[in-house]
This record gives sequence, structure tokens and C-alpha cells, in this order.
Amino acid sequence: MAAVATETQFHVLAVDDSLIDRKLIERLLKTSSYQVTAVDSGRKALEFLGLNGDDEHGDSSPSSVSPDHHHQHMEINMIITDYCMPGMTGYDLLKKIKESKYFKDIPVVIMSSENVPSRINKCLEEGAEEFFLKPVQLSDVNKLRPHLMKGRCKEEDQPSSRGKLWRKLSTLLAEQDQDTTRAWKWCYPNSFPISNLPFLNRFDTTGSKKI
Repeated sequence: MAAVATETQFHVLAVDDSLIDRKLIERLLKTSSYQVTAVDSGRKALEFLGLNGDDEHGDSSPSSVSPDHHHQHMEINMIITDYCMPGMTGYDLLKKIKESKYFKDIPVVIMSSENVPSRINKCLEEGAEEFFLKPVQLSDVNKLRPHLMKGRCKEEDQPSSRGKLWRKLSTLLAEQDQDTTRAWKWCYPNSFPISNLPFLNRFDTTGSKKI
């Protein structure tokens, strides 16, 4: 089961090939009460998420997870990544995330030691929430929470999330009704048809919940 982030603690995936910068952003995030997972490349970030790094299509889905990579089950609430990295840049990673129907709503923040307006605009146009100049400061980290809260609201508003919640609730109600029905049948087998039981009125003839 995916780990559920509490209201006060979010899980941030930090990506930077520089050990010093990676340790700095990790320390700043933990100081701000965030749970942090740090990796040193865009490829490892995709691997952590369970994404197929070679899939260029937007329907890319999480790959199967081996027992050795149980951390992939954990919920990620934000990705903060360096821009200049060998192999896969932060911009490339941003595009991969936004192309995925499973992870496109995760807020992504870009960091860079170079103040290049065209680079900043390109990342923001691609969907980055923020572009921080290094060295990242605590005041920068303080800007993350509104984006995290917005991402949480998007996630909870997904039809799939509402559908899962409703199916779980319907299952619980059905199980309770079955137990109640058996109790009534055992206590009052000849009193009246079971279809007249009041709690059955919550559902129509197809078993769907009445609104």
C-alpha cells in the first residue's frame, strides 16, 4: 500500500548529481519537516517512480516493482531537480513527468546555478512550478508548501480517486447489510419479506447507491 503523507509531512524526491548540492537541499527540506528521498540522476528518479525511462508516450505506466525496490511504493508529493545533469537534464525529467498520465500532477521544481532567462521560461512553460537559483535558501523551500497543497487537491479531485473511495464505501455498506439481513432472517424468518427491510432502500434494484 502506498504510504500516505500526512497533512504536516510531504514526501519530496530530490534529484541532483552534485553530492554537496544534494545534501544541502536534503537538509533544507528535512529542516522544513519534509520526508526526503535523494537520488543523483534523472534516470534514477524515473526508476524510483517506476517509470520506463525509454517510453516516450504519455501513457507510460509504472513498471513492475521488485522486492528490492519497495521504496517505489511510496507516494511522492513533489520532485525538485537540478537542471544541468549528465545523461538526462532536469528539463528532460520534467518533460517525462508531465507526459505521464500517472505523475503529471506532481509538482516539479527546477534548480540551477545559472540564471538563464530562456532556460527558466522553457521550464516554466513545460509545467515547472518554480525555478530556484543555487544555492537554494530556506526562503526558497518555504515557497514549496502552496504547490504541495495544490498538488494534493488535484490528486484528491481525480475521478479515479473518488471512484475508489466510493467503491470501498459501497463494499463496506454491502457487507454490513448482508450481516444485518442474516440477523433479521434468523430472528424473524416469517415476519415479512426481506426486501421490505428499511436499510435495503439505500440501493436500487441493481445494487447501486441511491442519491
